[in-house]
Amino acid sequence: MTGVPAAGAAGSRAEARAALAAARTPADLFPADDAAAVRVHRGLARLLHPDTVPAAQRPGAEAEFARLEDLWRRRTATTRPTLTTRHRTYTLGPAVASGDLAVLREASYAQDGTRHRALLKIPRAAADNDLMEREAQALNRLARRGEARHRAYAPRLLESFRHRDPGTGAERRVNSLVPLDGWHTLTDVRSAHPDGLDPRDAAWMWRRLLVALGWAHRTGLVHGAVLPDHVLVHPGKHGLVLVDWCYSTPLGARVPALVERHRDSYPPEVTGRRPATEATDIHLASRTMAALMGPRTPQPMRAFLRGCTLPSEARRPHDAWRLLAELDELLDRLHGPRTFRPFTMPEPARRP
Repeated sequence: MTGVPAAGAAGSRAEARAALAAARTPADLFPADDAAAVRVHRGLARLLHPDTVPAAQRPGAEAEFARLEDLWRRRTATTRPTLTTRHRTYTLGPAVASGDLAVLREASYAQDGTRHRALLKIPRAAADNDLMEREAQALNRLARRGEARHRAYAPRLLESFRHRDPGTGAERRVNSLVPLDGWHTLTDVRSAHPDGLDPRDAAWMWRRLLVALGWAHRTGLVHGAVLPDHVLVHPGKHGLVLVDWCYSTPLGARVPALVERHRDSYPPEVTGRRPATEATDIHLASRTMAALMGPRTPQPMRAFLRGCTLPSEARRPHDAWRLLAELDELLDRLHGPRTFRPFTMPEPARRP
């Protein structure tokens, strides 16, 4: 550790570079004491940050800084709590989001000599373990039976396992998911457009949502909660992912639970505890899209949405892909041939 400058101590960039170059493991650079290690890391980061060098030297400086951060991640990983399953040992990071049922927590695990990121979905109450298990079963079913070309419309499940809290003894079902970066919920989108989203921007989201539902329905699943918080879009990619499959159910079975704060969005067959069908998801998706566009919804679209949200389940559309063709005809009449419209949002939070 000789020559490693601590934060606030006298030291040069040359000394910091030399210490970094000599380090082979985190222990070569950072002391065992956690507080001292933080001070050393801050001091090195200050001296080695790429912004402190001329532009011509920046590529090399960026590589050095990346190596410093890699050593620091390895150092901090050894002091974080871990969670071990039959397949992986997860190093737990901070909570990044909190949903209706669960907390989403960052994690990482080592595989083939590389650290990979994961997102652990941990229910707040053990009473909701059955809903977490439903999600795992649904995601596995989609992966096995769904058409591969549409696989990106749902999160990817790494594994599902039971974990006993060492403090309370409560056993919870945890779902480990591949993280989704750069995505926004439709709740985020609506908040960014308080006067309603331009229907021309809503069009690509609506089209992809219908593709996702048709894909799921052909595997025999009803999502059961196509709500704004459960639909993620990626502005740059014009992508969509349908998340939170905890409320899913086989076609013809009851939706197991509802999100109480969205009770008014559900069709009568859900609130009445009757069997759910493809028309259940179409109703929920239509309510979601109507709320997204708000007062900017053109009158022909309002009529289209009314047909998708009729009280009678039997009178609503049941085939999401056929409905997509009808939507395309409507969009063509309203806006002409489809053209790409760039769509932007503020920087997103990371979600599953």
